[in-house]
Amino acid sequence: MKSPKPLVEIVATGRYLPDRVLTNFELQKLVDTSDAWIRERTGIRERRIAPPDMGAAEMGARAARIAMDRAWVHPGEIDVIVVATATPDRLLPSTACDLQALLGAGNAAAYDVSAACSGFIYALQAAEGHIAAGRAEIALVVATEKMSGIVDWTDRQTCVLFGDGAGAVVVRKATESSGLLSSYIRSDGNLAELLWRPAGGVRVPMDAAVLDDRSHLVRMAGREVFKSAVRSMAEAADQALMKAGLTSEDIALLIPHQANMRIIEAPAKHTSIPLDKVFVNIDRYGNTSSATIPIALDEALEQGRIRRGDRLHAVAFGAGYTWASAVLRW
Repeated sequence: MKSPKPLVEIVATGRYLPDRVLTNFELQKLVDTSDAWIRERTGIRERRIAPPDMGAAEMGARAARIAMDRAWVHPGEIDVIVVATATPDRLLPSTACDLQALLGAGNAAAYDVSAACSGFIYALQAAEGHIAAGRAEIALVVATEKMSGIVDWTDRQTCVLFGDGAGAVVVRKATESSGLLSSYIRSDGNLAELLWRPAGGVRVPMDAAVLDDRSHLVRMAGREVFKSAVRSMAEAADQALMKAGLTSEDIALLIPHQANMRIIEAPAKHTSIPLDKVFVNIDRYGNTSSATIPIALDEALEQGRIRRGDRLHAVAFGAGYTWASAVLRW
């Protein structure tokens, strides 16, 4: 099967990670855990934590400015901004609108996508739709998460996993054979309670009882999440490869969502992609939710892991329950 002609391509990337490093040894002072316990189960050594006065919009704007500078794109040239985030600075307006204001991108339409850790691929597909329909020429896709603001720092099962950060890409109409070859997104709301925040929205509003029982913070059924992640990421990987008319042997680099090392290894094993062709940075950043893939993409480019013409495969899963995959030719 011949690969489809791409409609859009990523022309530049950028990332932002806060300066504050929180190590496993520091976490030992907060919860009943240890560096060895965390590393053996997750592969994480440290993560980045944003300052109290820095929100998702500001982190996203910092990553976006880098991508825009590399693409030689001015704020007024951006037609649409799609922000993936599970940690909005506020519930109204969208984080995308706040980010738009920070960038001065006054000509753009701006909106959020809420698909948790799968959000970057969801947002990338949305940007592709705007450009393919002829309603935009330049799209800015940003994934930004301040996970430190929604984790329960008394729960050792979840607080050790997450970190803060943002990644951004500038997307244009494809001019050659490079670009997004395929994408695949799916969800299953019946699995919502595997990974969720039970309260704090309009159905169970924030009040003293919610604050007391900490039900506005992330809760996770770890074992069930692992099983569902392995299954859904395998499906997403297969579907995106099939739509791209490729096999795993054609892939130069797999960029999986950085959830934990066992989950990172699962799609690699399923697709028979050797680990030396899998990009991993979870040891330094932890799980930054939707931001893991664009951060990893930017780092891989910086490290020379990606060359012109390489085929890349990104795959993710997240709360919702959501899962997604994309194949690109660089």
